[in-house]
Amino acid sequence: MKAIKIVGGISISQNDKFDKRIERDCFGKLDIPKNALYGIQTLRTVKNLSFSGQLLKNFPEYIVSLAMVKKAAASANLEAGILAPSIGTAIVNACDQLIQGDYQDHFIVDILHGGGGIGTNMNVNEVLANLANESLEVALGSYTPVHPIEHVNASQSTSDVCHTSIRLAIVRCFERLDHELTKMHDTMEKKSQEFIEITTISRTCLQDAMRVQLGEVFSGYASVLKRRHHSLKVSIKSLLTVNLGATVIGNGVGAPEKYKKVVIGKLREVTNMNVELRDNLFDAAQNIDDLANMSKQLSLLATSLIKVAKDLRLLSSGPEAGFSEINLPSVQAGSSFFPGKVNPVVPETMIQSCFQVLGCDRVVQAALEHGELDLNVFEGMAGANILNGLTMLTNSAHSFTERCLKDITSNEERCRELSNTFIPVITELKERLGYSAVSKLMIEHDRESIKKLLE
Repeated sequence: MKAIKIVGGISISQNDKFDKRIERDCFGKLDIPKNALYGIQTLRTVKNLSFSGQLLKNFPEYIVSLAMVKKAAASANLEAGILAPSIGTAIVNACDQLIQGDYQDHFIVDILHGGGGIGTNMNVNEVLANLANESLEVALGSYTPVHPIEHVNASQSTSDVCHTSIRLAIVRCFERLDHELTKMHDTMEKKSQEFIEITTISRTCLQDAMRVQLGEVFSGYASVLKRRHHSLKVSIKSLLTVNLGATVIGNGVGAPEKYKKVVIGKLREVTNMNVELRDNLFDAAQNIDDLANMSKQLSLLATSLIKVAKDLRLLSSGPEAGFSEINLPSVQAGSSFFPGKVNPVVPETMIQSCFQVLGCDRVVQAALEHGELDLNVFEGMAGANILNGLTMLTNSAHSFTERCLKDITSNEERCRELSNTFIPVITELKERLGYSAVSKLMIEHDRESIKKLLE
């Protein structure tokens, strides 16, 4: 019976020489699955640097963005005469296959590995080299005529490739959240208009306060969503300023001038995005405050959504012993103990999602804080956590809008009852008689007496 070993989700037979190929580097040799598009550098990253279980193949936006950067680089190298036409064209065609979403299972490195993203870059280089060679009818793992570093990585470094790619991935990933936030805001605006004629009670310090229209309360929710959405979009736009062509530390060593002159233009063509070159490329290598700022804006949105979701839980509490001013749609049983109990599970899911986003942001801020000297090697971890936060918030935002906000109803009778309790009434009396006069009245009479005076 064959002994089977699992590496990066792909089985390797240890006994059958026809199921594997052998690749060598300066550290020795490794068995690679025969049909794997990745190679020895990828497998070393898997063996040496894996810890999180978050594999590159689970981040399709990042893979596509990496392929777009590689395509732009190959096109620039072709125009600059750095790559032979046959090799450059084979690489471009291989990039197109990844951009279409093919072969994602071959991206097996842990996305949070150390080494400044070298494993991610080499995983892409090896896959593209093998795809290019395969199109030229050359066996996988031969790396000739197309070599992962000499050709696929020509004029580039891990630093500028991953720096650029992770930002493009974030911009692309944000498109879905952008759509969901627009829907959420529009839904909240509709509820604000729907509830504008319903008078209820406001609360400060969790104590009774003055009368308020329920629609006015919801207008506050809509407004904070709109503001946070706008700030997030502004921070996203800043990520379109990248450092492709700057190579490792910003001086562009290893990238010919002809390449550097055209590569950003090629990237615009490939991505259809208005990407620009950073003003100071040394700054780009050293500092990731643009990622940190975008992550902070995402965390501010999450914090605001926590407040909104918590308010909805309170306003719907009850049904008999709570506020019970609004009714949330029932989506599933709320208890295995209390028959008929329905809990605010969708707002609670939103809250937990936002907690996770706040955790992701803390990692991003730590990555900024712990950058050293000429290159922030933790940039990939920052980018991955932003992608995680965006994905979680996108999914929970969709559920929050579709399964909660759209079908919220008001409990008008309960709102009317609360708006006519003592504090709102006495507040209105203050407007007629003045604060001091009403204070004196409250000292001299009990609540029931004052209510009778007001009738």
